[in-house]
Amino acid sequence: MLKALKKTSLFARGALAAVLLIAPFSGYQRADAFTAANADTAMNSFVNTFYDASAKYFYTNSDHLIHSEHASGPNGGLYTDFWWEAQLWETVMDAYERTGSSTYRTMIDDIYTGFNAKYPDMMLNDFNDDLGWWALACMRAYEITGTAEYRNRASFLFDQIWSDWDSTYGGGIWWKRDGTSPQKNMATNAPMIMTAIKLKTATGNADYLSKAQTMYTWIKSRLVNGSKVNDHVEGSGSGTVVDWDFTYNYGTFLGAALAMNQATGTSSYLTDAHTAAAYVMDKMTLSYSLMYEGENDSPGFKMVFARNLNQLRLATGNTSYLNFLQQNATQAFNHRRASDGIIDSDWTAPARSGYIQSIAAGAGASILQLVPADNYTGPIAGNGIYDAENARLYGINNESSQPGFTGRGYTAGWNTNNTRIEFHVNQNSASTRTISFRYAAGAGNAGRYVKVNGTVISNNLIFTSTGGWSNWNTVTLNVPLNAGYNSIEIGYDTAKGNNNYLNLDKMTGL
Repeated sequence: MLKALKKTSLFARGALAAVLLIAPFSGYQRADAFTAANADTAMNSFVNTFYDASAKYFYTNSDHLIHSEHASGPNGGLYTDFWWEAQLWETVMDAYERTGSSTYRTMIDDIYTGFNAKYPDMMLNDFNDDLGWWALACMRAYEITGTAEYRNRASFLFDQIWSDWDSTYGGGIWWKRDGTSPQKNMATNAPMIMTAIKLKTATGNADYLSKAQTMYTWIKSRLVNGSKVNDHVEGSGSGTVVDWDFTYNYGTFLGAALAMNQATGTSSYLTDAHTAAAYVMDKMTLSYSLMYEGENDSPGFKMVFARNLNQLRLATGNTSYLNFLQQNATQAFNHRRASDGIIDSDWTAPARSGYIQSIAAGAGASILQLVPADNYTGPIAGNGIYDAENARLYGINNESSQPGFTGRGYTAGWNTNNTRIEFHVNQNSASTRTISFRYAAGAGNAGRYVKVNGTVISNNLIFTSTGGWSNWNTVTLNVPLNAGYNSIEIGYDTAKGNNNYLNLDKMTGL
């Protein structure tokens, strides 16, 4: 799915790792959500901006122009590519299941028709994860509509993808069928488990359950380490596990675990699902809002996680999952763009003025379709914990090699001009707050500037030496904050007297 992007621009932001657990579901302020009208508005804005009814297909970008940033779909990239269209097809299904609208019911069939017109031979796509997303979406469409064509297409795709299972790395389905970029990943294998269980339910064929169990045993043994869901295995011999953190890996794994639990009644699968959910909610958020993961494919990761978390919510009645999804839905809607109502890739900050990609807008529209509204429309301040590795990073890497950090790691290596961290902070009311930065300064005293909403609050905030990189301390600063959105930036600038290395763990006190 991510192709070269997964290995370049996303990972350049730093190795994403985790070692310490914190108490799950802790510290959220309240389960404030949105109105049913907000959900309608979000979906209408998304469809009005991106859906081409004549082509029965979604545009890639809100300006309906081709941009080199992501130009891999039909008509030179004018329309969305394989896996984006599968996710956006499910966005329409999200809306249909919430509303029962005949408009969305018609769109379910139309989008399938439009996709087949653009891709008359799906097997020309060498990426098994792309095919797998369509197999899974087809089974959902079958469950909604009862149309046999959707089930038959899912069964065909499943068989084609399953043929790329072999014993390399102990099992698993290859990411690509043409032998290039050899790896076996979570994004290919976990969705296939969900598809297999759906096919077993639809057909009564126990072979699907057997294959699902085989796949689950493999991903659990090779790609899951405690609470950590890793991305893929690659290389020679027994292979090397690559431990990148992406929310959709946790989402697909918890979805697969839930499907296995529902198919077998085995409680350990449900434990696995809850563990994966807790990891994201505890460690891949910025003050309880799902973190920004990048552009292009990356905004779709939140959509996959939210859909599967919602299924876990429905199956278990877990109110913490409801709280989490409602707050994220409100956060996304609060930061929609005023001009056209669409939601951007970062749910914690106002949408940009330029073009927005359909996968990002679709993710925002989807989460508002998933959970019931409670009619609150104010700011979402979250739990006040801002892990630095989950903020917007500019020229800074993430690390996790020094002990004592919280979350998934810390930011490190930023000692050149213009390297900086931007925290997006949302507050219920205007006030002056005392914020605390947790840090390690093992090379001696370090200085950094701090800006709040573009205004310099401190030219050279001193982080006193901690005497070693495994020793952690805090420094505090009073900052004025507005009601609603705020930006807190901490950065390096020698003109302001800043110097030395600094590892920053988190910001709290908000």
